[in-house]
Amino acid sequence: MGAAELGAEPGERATLVQFSSAFCRPCVATRRILAEVAAMVEGVVHIEIDAEERLGLTRLLGVDRTPTVLVLDASGRIVRRAVGLPRKADVIAALGAAV
Repeated sequence: MGAAELGAEPGERATLVQFSSAFCRPCVATRRILAEVAAMVEGVVHIEIDAEERLGLTRLLGVDRTPTVLVLDASGRIVRRAVGLPRKADVIAALGAAV
């Protein structure tokens, strides 16, 4: 996946893609965790996608709950997927598969 699909420039090394919805309480905490991890690792960015606004992409990727987090490598390939509120340590570990 690239900038056209994501709506933003992906990271040089990896991208944390978060699918969220307006009334999702765990999405707020997920946003904070992913932003913190992206700030810690050079070349990693966090992109949040509103699942309702981008319904076509949401369906294409099989996202049926929010938050859903995809970890993309430098080529835009999905290397990890998680549903629900992630633990910071798990996000950092998942980045290991991408960078």
